[in-house]
Amino acid sequence: MALPVAVLHILVTLADGDSHGYAIMQDVAARTDGTLRLGPGTLYGSIKRMLHDGLIEELDDRPAAGRDDARRRYYRITPRGRKAARAEIARLEKLVRQARATGLVVKHG
Repeated sequence: MALPVAVLHILVTLADGDSHGYAIMQDVAARTDGTLRLGPGTLYGSIKRMLHDGLIEELDDRPAAGRDDARRRYYRITPRGRKAARAEIARLEKLVRQARATGLVVKHG
């Protein structure tokens, strides 16, 4: 089953390290050169579903007091989340290979 685009991007961000919501939004925008900007509703709705599905977990550990905002919640990708992201990336790679075979996508380099 395909993962929603927002979920895959959140998992990619968290695969790079634990993070909080606002930083996830910034990272996704940076990784996509601004083509995908997650609004708060999309981000936190996705996070809620991902927590429920066991793709991510909320952390109890917090950064040092001087580097933290008590309102922030920090998240980490779970083994299940890594597995789901890997499966989705493999699915997308297969789709790109098929698109190349049809001439729809031209190989760069």
